[in-house]
This record gives sequence, C-alpha cells and structure tokens, in this order.
Amino acid sequence: MVSLIENINSPQDLKELSSKELKILAQELRDFILGSVSITGGHLAPSLGVVELTLALHYVFNTPKDKIVWDVGHQAYVHKLLTGRRERFHTLRQLGGISGFPKRSESEYDTFGVGHASTSVSAALGMACARDINKEDYNVLAIIGDGSLSGGLAFEGLNQSGHLQKSKFTVILNDNEMSIAKNVGALSNYLNSIITAPIYNKVKKEIWDFTGKLDKFGNKVRILARQLEESLKNLIVPGLLFEELGFRYFGPFDGHNLPLLIKILSSVKDIPGPTLLHIITQKGKGYEHAEKDATRFHGLGAFDKVTGASLSKSKIPSYTAIFGDAMIELAEKYPEIVAITAAMPDGTGLRKFGETYPDRFFDVGIAEEHAITFAAGLATKGIHPIAAIYSSFLQRSYDQIIHDVALQNLPVIFCLDRAGIVGEDGPTHHGVFDLSYLRTVPKLVVMAPKDEQELRDMLYTAINYDSPIAIRYPRGSAIGVELKKDFTQIPIGKAEILRDGNDILIWAIGSMVYPALEAAKELAKDDIHSMVINARFVKPLDKELLLKLTKKISNWITIEENILVGGFGSAILEELEANQIYDVRVQRIGLPDTFIEHGKPNQLCELVGLTVENIIQSAYTMLNKTKKKNKSLKVGKVTSVKV
Repeated sequence: MVSLIENINSPQDLKELSSKELKILAQELRDFILGSVSITGGHLAPSLGVVELTLALHYVFNTPKDKIVWDVGHQAYVHKLLTGRRERFHTLRQLGGISGFPKRSESEYDTFGVGHASTSVSAALGMACARDINKEDYNVLAIIGDGSLSGGLAFEGLNQSGHLQKSKFTVILNDNEMSIAKNVGALSNYLNSIITAPIYNKVKKEIWDFTGKLDKFGNKVRILARQLEESLKNLIVPGLLFEELGFRYFGPFDGHNLPLLIKILSSVKDIPGPTLLHIITQKGKGYEHAEKDATRFHGLGAFDKVTGASLSKSKIPSYTAIFGDAMIELAEKYPEIVAITAAMPDGTGLRKFGETYPDRFFDVGIAEEHAITFAAGLATKGIHPIAAIYSSFLQRSYDQIIHDVALQNLPVIFCLDRAGIVGEDGPTHHGVFDLSYLRTVPKLVVMAPKDEQELRDMLYTAINYDSPIAIRYPRGSAIGVELKKDFTQIPIGKAEILRDGNDILIWAIGSMVYPALEAAKELAKDDIHSMVINARFVKPLDKELLLKLTKKISNWITIEENILVGGFGSAILEELEANQIYDVRVQRIGLPDTFIEHGKPNQLCELVGLTVENIIQSAYTMLNKTKKKNKSLKVGKVTSVKV
C-alpha cells in the first residue's frame, strides 16, 4: 500500500486530502522525520511539535505566493517535506545536502533564511510592508515560539506591527512550554470560535463605526465596550498585552487539533490589520522519549529510535562539560562568581551550576544583548559575572560588549562555546568570526585554550583578572588530557613554546595547536624542524617572544579556526608591520572570506584546509622543498603574505 506522504510533492497536493487523510498524513510525517533524524541527527522535538500546525498552514494558505516566515527554523522539517524536498531529506545537514534550517537559495518556499531566534516578526513585517508598497495581494505569516518571544527583537517587531493598522499581517505564537497560558479547553475554544467568525468581526466593526458617530456619548460607549471586552478576555485568555500592542488576539488553541487549526486559520486569514494567533503545542509530540525529555531531543546526533539512546561513541568529556564542572569548583572558592546564560543552560554546561547555586545563576532567555548589559551592571557592584554564550550568538551583543563592558573596563568574563566550525548546523552557527570581532575591542583580552586543562586554567585566570576577558573554545569532545586537581594562573599575554626548531615557526591558537604539533612531528621525518608556539592569547599577543623569534626563524605559518580577515594571522602581520620587520615570510591558514556550509566538522575542515596535511604542505611550499615521504596530501585554501 502506497503511503500518503509519497504522493505529497507540493502543498497543492494537500488540498485534495480529506480530514481523515490529513490525520493519517500527520502520523506518517512524524514517523518519517523520526526515522531520518535518528540517522542524520538534527532538531527532532521542535519539528515533531509543529506537524499539525505546518499541515494546516500549507492546507489553508496558498504558498509560495503566501509567505510563511519561520523563527529560528529548527522546526521547519515538516515544511521541507511538504514543499518538494522529501526525496532529498536523507541528506539533511550533510555536506552537499539540504540545510537543517530554512534557506532562501534552497527553495522558493523558504522565504527567509534563519538560524537565530526572534527574527520572524521583523522579517515578515518587512515583507508585508513591501507587499503594500508594491500594491500586491498575499498573506504574510510569522511563526514564533514562546522562547523566541523572550528576545527583544521580537518585541521591537511586534511594536511596529501594531502601529501599522492597515497592513494585513499574522503572527502565530507557538507556545510549547505552557509559559504564557494554560487556558486550553472547551470554553476557551468556544469563545474564540465566536470571536474569529467573520460575522462577529463584521458586526463589531459596524458597532464600532456607529458609536464613533455619537459624539461624546459614543466615545463613552466605546470605552465601556472596550473595557468590558478586555476584562472578559483577560479572565479567559492572556491576550491583553497583544491587544494593547495593536493586535487582534485569538487563542489559545490546541495546536495538535488539525481540524480546529484549519478552521481557525481559514477564519482569521482575511481579517484586516495585525492579528496574533496563540496555539499550544507539545515539543516532541508523538515520540515518547522526546515528550519526556524535550531538552535532550531538541537537537542531537544520531540515536537509536527505539531506545532513544545516543549512538555517540566518544568517552572523552566535551569542552562544555569541562567548563561546567570547573564553574562549580571555582564558585565554591569565589562567592562573587555568578553565571549567566541566554536560554542555553544545557548547551553551555551550566545546568548543574544552576542547581548547585540557584541564587547565583541567571537564565535571561533568548536575550543576548540584555545578558551582557545585565552582566555589566552586576560587575559595577563587585560581582564577577561569567556570561556563557555560543560564539555565533554573542555576535548579537557586539554593541553591549563595546559600550557597556569594555568602555567602562568592567570585569565581565565572556565564555564562547561552539567557537570555530560546529558542523551540521551550518553557517548560522559556525563560530568563526569571534577572534576578528573581539580583537578590535580595546581593553578586552581574548584567549583560546589548546585543551581542556588549559580551559580550566584560563577560566581561573579570568576570574583573577580585573578587566573584561573572553575565552573561546570548540564544540564537542576535548583532547583527553589528564586534568589536574588544582588551577594554574596564566600570565596575561604570554605564549608557550611547545616544540623547538629552526626551519619553520608555526604559530597556532586554540583548537589548531594539536594539529600543528602533529604536523611538526611529520615534518621532522623529512628533517624539517619546526618550532610550535601555543599563542594562547590573540590579544594581547606575546610581543616580546614574537620580536625575539624574528631574529631566529624567517618562515612563519599561522593557523586558526577563524576567518582569516582580521583574525589571529592578521594580528601577527600587524605586529610585524608595526615594528617594521620585513624579512619574515608569513603564510596564514584559516577560513576563507565566505560562509561555510553545513557538513561534518572533519569534512568542512578538510574542505577549507584546516588539516595537518595542509600545514605540512604549506611548510614544504615555504621552504621550496619536495616531500620525501610518499604521502598524498589534500591541500585546502591558504593565504601567503610577504611582509
């Protein structure tokens, strides 16, 4: 028997299905996503939670003419399956495959590229206003979760939306945490079915227009009617805030009741002005393991779909876990330490810290800008705040880093998880710009550990430093070195020589230190002796060591898991130029000036040349030598500069 999903190649195919068939299709979609994501990994729970909503949206609206804008986008798997990407879905998040997020270049149905939260309202409103300017006619919908609604950008968009009363625009609030309202039931559904009916809104408009003609008495009637309506709705539904922002509010509704969603969407689609539809969903709906632990199944690697167990084989703790444990150890010694996260207590390793020290832990929601200014405020009163935020998310706080922290020289510690290439989540999540954008900030120290012990020591160093400081470290398993029981303070701005040599000097930072050591070991087999420096600090550089080594070795290689533009290699070049040193050749290895797509981290590193083989080949090239060993080398992108 042919399944329904095999005949769905576009949203138009949905419109031929009966209500019973749509319900069957919803289950097939859940099964398909579960089977695929268990192999490729991905964002499972969010997509399982919006199956019925996505079906209803594409059933009621005429996409791609009508525009659906997803927030964050990790819940768009059903959307991808319904819009012609089913046969390629097995390539999800794989190199050369389809993206795990909406991507404009991938499909005309993906109206806005997204990977960070709270963007949908502003982007969709822009589309609605463009439609009006161009005198076109189509619907624009923004789907935003209750978590994303905690971001300031979302409220900025809502604020302007309510002001543009003539622009038809719909926001769908997908509330999957029951954090805004719990009023899901027959009474709420009944009342909302009345107020969403076209006849209700027609009568309301006629009464409103009529009372407007009754001079002062009419105004009093209007005020009384408005107060009565708001009082009743405030008792039943939490829509007062949105109504005051200028939206017509409808809900909350059961987001898994497909016939109800179709009915409601059909009713509100032609209401003029901004409207907000509030639905309640369950993350991980239909998969028991995800329903019980939506956090773990929010985004994960390959897993056993029967047991829910991860298929990861690494027994080495992640940098994230090392950081989390070190935070608890240090918090016991330093009562002034507090931890801040922007809605990522698990992703940043701070969950245990929050349980151990609840009064010293702050989850500010998806509000990175606020997190940094909040940390600055804490720092003015003797508190030592540690803000743990993903590298790519900290980009949102650039002004706060400069204006609120560095300009006032406040001792805020920035811990940048997921620095470098993160893999399957792709360009929206690669943390490959932080060395460049942080290095430009005066008074800010920027460092990166070569391994987990050095991460612990850098955190300890930062706590004992009285100015702003940033530590960036990669995603995934650490190196596996043995951890010391205590901590060692690292002198600010001091690098370390890990291997001596006089033919090639390799300056490495962070995750590239061990590949540099491996390359030096291989080069030594061909009698090429390399000095390897663990820079540790991108700012300040170890200028004393740098100048000393210019007199010893003239062929230098720099390697970093960061974009070359303005990064660590650029810092080396700038220092040489500042000291008018022109007899040193520098070859920089790093990421090219482009956005890196999604794929497994090792594949992407090979693609851009962040490999041991590329360091070796760069050394041969600089020395004008041919390798003696019969070894195939895959060469990626390198940039060579003579200073």
